[in-house]
Amino acid sequence: MNWYFEVLKKYVEFNGRARRAEYWYFVLFNIIISGILIFVDMKTGSYDPQAGLGLISGIYTLAVMLPSIAVAIRRLHDTGRSGWWFLIMLVPIIGPFVFIYFAVLDSQAGSNQYGPNPKDE
Repeated sequence: MNWYFEVLKKYVEFNGRARRAEYWYFVLFNIIISGILIFVDMKTGSYDPQAGLGLISGIYTLAVMLPSIAVAIRRLHDTGRSGWWFLIMLVPIIGPFVFIYFAVLDSQAGSNQYGPNPKDE
């Protein structure tokens, strides 16, 4: 859970680098929490199947949107890419796969233009 809270603490920090573990644990906990909240929405009757969200899960999604974008950009920085590569997600079908490929790559060794390697700290 520490990785999750660390990302939330840096919720609008778009500078620097994020290790794979930081990014993927944040994604994992988001999936788990979203699943639980969707289940709660279904039980309370606030789930909308067309939207795929309910009241509680929708509020949660909005609350973690900026931290999710920030950690994704820091993850790109860790691989030596500009945060603008995040926009590849807008390309239909292939874009998300390209982003996932970038996100699973190992950190760029040593310091880069975005800061020191977080593995070295």
